[in-house]
Amino acid sequence: MDFTGKVALITGAASGMGAATAREFTAAGGQVVIVDRNTELARQVAQEIGAGPPIIGDVSDSAFCNQAVELTLKRHNRLDVLVNCAGVIVRADGPNTTDDQWQRVMNVNVNGVFFMSRAAISPMKKQGKGAIINFGSIWGGVGAAGVVAYCASKGAAHQITRAMALDHVEDGIRINAVCPGEVNTPMLASERPSPPTPEDLQKLADETIPMKRLAEPVEIARVVLFLASDAASYMTGALVNVDAGYTAR
Repeated sequence: MDFTGKVALITGAASGMGAATAREFTAAGGQVVIVDRNTELARQVAQEIGAGPPIIGDVSDSAFCNQAVELTLKRHNRLDVLVNCAGVIVRADGPNTTDDQWQRVMNVNVNGVFFMSRAAISPMKKQGKGAIINFGSIWGGVGAAGVVAYCASKGAAHQITRAMALDHVEDGIRINAVCPGEVNTPMLASERPSPPTPEDLQKLADETIPMKRLAEPVEIARVVLFLASDAASYMTGALVNVDAGYTAR
């Protein structure tokens, strides 16, 4: 896939699947704008891939999302691809999820997807073409115990994907979602009583994943690139599971 001359804005690009996606876009010839809250890690990834200065801020703030798109247009005069990868998780059931935790997960995982997408629609519509790839999750479709806020937020991200895809199909804008399974990222280890050991992660894979291994971030990133490319020209409103067979059961 060749993204020469194309500009991609990627949220949550300082680590994990977002960083892997930024690397893959750059390797395919694209220009990447990194958006993240973590200044240090964002700068490291930007320097690694030869991108411009990262845009630091919180996607739960609609004004920041508007500014991120405006800065991208100021730098590159176009926006071809938006990847909404920024996300947070709380590992708790309902009674143990605080108001603040619930609001934070919804603000980032739902509002952030909507605010960034809304900001990107206008320039993409003027161009007559664009692609938005949202990060959903297998847990947005099948649910899981102990992560109620995350499951609800990803289900909402799936519906934002479908609804906005229908709203903008005649504008030449394709909107799809990638729905990863268990991926070897910092989020997988976060919000746990203690960091999982390699043995813990292998046990998780053996018990829950048909392929009996975790995905590496680049394996998800490659699907994102496909959805952003002209190879996926007949796809919009799709939720693409990348889960080693997890949801097949």
